[in-house]
Amino acid sequence: MTEPAVLTVLTTTDSEEKAHALARGAVDARLAACAQISAPVTSVYRWQDAVETGQEWQVLFKTTAQRYDALEAHLVAAHDYATPEIIATPVVRGSSRYLAWVSTETAPTADL
Repeated sequence: MTEPAVLTVLTTTDSEEKAHALARGAVDARLAACAQISAPVTSVYRWQDAVETGQEWQVLFKTTAQRYDALEAHLVAAHDYATPEIIATPVVRGSSRYLAWVSTETAPTADL
């Protein structure tokens, strides 16, 4: 089975400003073609043996499988969470023009 060419990658952070910084940094570095920031969501999770509830902003990146490792490394380095949520989901179908745009926008600048 071949690896999907395009992925959506999700992360969360605890402020709108941090979400914007993560989104802009990834797009500026061509690690994602775009990033969408969702309004605050309520997250309930277990952390250090306690159930926590907090407000977070979700950032959904569109990238290629080729750029995933670099995007993950960027998010880990730029994120202030000890264990940030970074989840990739394959795009199994989509508009061919949109998927081509994602590939073009995430190509390293030397490939353009």
